Order: sequence, then structure tokens, then C-alpha cells
Amino acid sequence: MASVTREGSRAALAETIDPSWQLLVRIGGVAALVAAAMWIVATILVFVTTPPTSGGAATLEYIAAHRSLYIVKQALWLAPLGLTAVTFLAFYPVLERFNRSLALLSVVLGLMAWGISLAWPTTGEGAPALVVLSDQYVAATTPAQQGPFVAAAESLIATNATPAAPGILEPISILVVSLAMLSGGVPRGVAYLGIVTGTLGAVGEALRTVLGSAYAVYGVLLLVWLVAVGWALLRAARAGGTPDMVGRSPSVAARGSPGGR
Repeated sequence: MASVTREGSRAALAETIDPSWQLLVRIGGVAALVAAAMWIVATILVFVTTPPTSGGAATLEYIAAHRSLYIVKQALWLAPLGLTAVTFLAFYPVLERFNRSLALLSVVLGLMAWGISLAWPTTGEGAPALVVLSDQYVAATTPAQQGPFVAAAESLIATNATPAAPGILEPISILVVSLAMLSGGVPRGVAYLGIVTGTLGAVGEALRTVLGSAYAVYGVLLLVWLVAVGWALLRAARAGGTPDMVGRSPSVAARGSPGGR
């Protein structure tokens, strides 16, 4: 019975994608898993040293003392944003048969949210620009010369702690794509996990200044969700590549008919 269930689930996954999309779906799955792994490593590295919780001068001095580690952590926080954008792009061929409108909307929101986040000057632990400010702070010889760099650092720290459009768009994009998943294409458990993650993330981002460390719950759920969708996309890519499923793809059928030209 379990074997029949697995085969039926695989067939359902296969029917959602045109085999010509198989590579993109596979890349999207791998991107999600790599993004989750990078964020896990970054989280572990946070505990290697204890960063200051406030103060521009203390932050710049901390970065100066752990410059290489800080740069590595910033790269680990930022790189997954681009990978996650690729994952959202891969959702479309998996979901479009079941709910084309929500599938397209979720892809657009995902690319906007995670793409804009790459341009946002802060990360969960600070900002890459703080490295430059730290170098200038250390090079300054008097408190008066150090003052502007401290003020700039405090501005970036405040920006990082303030709810922003990219931070709210990210969980909303997860919520929308998860609602699209309810129509089919991936296991329902993944869809429900995404709905919970997106909802809590949007609320948590809006109330970040009130929640404090409790906001980390969204981060944990995000990691679990990325792993779940990564495996779901890889599974869909494997199933969608089987020759007997080619005829079941609506886009392939359309190309093979006179009206599909």
C-alpha cells in the first residue's frame, strides 16, 4: 500500500511539469538546500564569537577584531538570497498546471522580495558596509575622527532592526506560493508548512521591535521550509523526466497540436 501511495504521488508530481523544465526545477531544488545549509553554517558561526548587541563603536571594534570571520558570515547571510530567488523561479513549472495565476504571482513576488533583499544594505547580523566603516574607524587617530564612522555604524544597526519592505515581502512570497501548492504539485505537508512559515514571518517582521529574540522562530521555520521545498522540487524533477509522463504535460501536448504552434 505504501508503495502504491508513493508511485501515485510521484505520478502527480510528474504531471505538473514539462520535461524541458526539468533542469530548472532540479537547480531550484538544489539552490534551496544549499541556501538552507549556508544559513545554518552562518548561524553556527554566530556562536563562535559573541557580537555586541548594541553600540556603533563596540560593533566596529568587534568587526576589527574578527574581520575575516565577519566577512565570511556576511557572505553566508547574503548569498542564499540569490539562491532562493532561483528556487522561486523553479516553482512555476511545478505549480502552473494547478493554479497558473497564483504560480505566476508567487514567482514575481519571490523574485521581487529576495532580489530586493540583495540590494538592502543590512543582514541579520549587521551589514557588509560595516567592514569598511570598521577599517576607517581603526585608521582614525582621534575620537573626533572616529565619531562620523560610529554614527554611520549606528545608523546601519538601526536600519537592520527596523521592519522593512523586503523583510515583509519575503514571508508573503512564501505564503502565496504555499497557497498555490495547496492546489497540487507538491505534498500538502510542504504547503501547510509554508503557510505557517509565511504567516508567522509576516507578523514577526511587522512586530520585530516588540518580539525581540522570539523573531528567531521564523528563521528556524524558514530553514525547515527550504529543506522541504528543496526535496520536493528535486523529487518533481526526477519524476518529470520519465518518458511515459511526457504526453501528460499540458505544455508538451499544446506544442504537439496544430493550435499549440
